[in-house]
Amino acid sequence: MKISTRGRYALRLMIDLAQNKEQGNISLKDVAKRQEISIKYLEQIATPLIRAGLIKSVRGAQGGYSLTRDMNKYTAKDILVAVEGPIACVACLETEPNQCPRYSECLTLPFYKGLNKVITDYLESYTLEDLADLHGYQIEYII
Repeated sequence: MKISTRGRYALRLMIDLAQNKEQGNISLKDVAKRQEISIKYLEQIATPLIRAGLIKSVRGAQGGYSLTRDMNKYTAKDILVAVEGPIACVACLETEPNQCPRYSECLTLPFYKGLNKVITDYLESYTLEDLADLHGYQIEYII
């Protein structure tokens, strides 16, 4: 699994909203300036985050974007799935039930399922609150 620029920027957008939540609704212009990401790209990233119910948008003079729940109620997985789609290290694990014609005889499937579980568990182990507080800290994950 490779996280795209879209996924990386989605995490940065969400962290920025979390770190600046006391300001209320936050304009993408402000996020773009702080994160050095184009407003157009942030707009494209915000759309699936809104559809997933992770952020909300308010129009008008006091408008902008804000989180829809407490920071500790989001996982890194929630955010990445919203913009990247299913988290799977191989294509055959993207859908349930597995559609691969070799599913019943595949000797590598247990390996990939295990790898997928490690990835999923890791992504679920970090909340937005954790990520917003990690600035400058080293992350170590022990399996």
